[in-house]
Amino acid sequence: MRKINSVNVVWKEGEFYVAKSLINSVSSFGSTKNEAIKNLDEALSLYYEDEQNIMDNLSKIVSPELFTSEVLYA
Repeated sequence: MRKINSVNVVWKEGEFYVAKSLINSVSSFGSTKNEAIKNLDEALSLYYEDEQNIMDNLSKIVSPELFTSEVLYA
């Protein structure tokens, strides 16, 4: 088992509580704050389990470079 620390936020939206990880796009909800947090923990476990399976099958990234670009928009 691996361990990852996550910074999360929880708020009330309508009649539900929403919990979201600030380091990725994973979120969940529940009827109570504790339920939302518990559901987020489960969602994060599944997310990282799937991510590890994906990472195990990817090629190694060699010498990545940062670059800037200019985008035109209306």
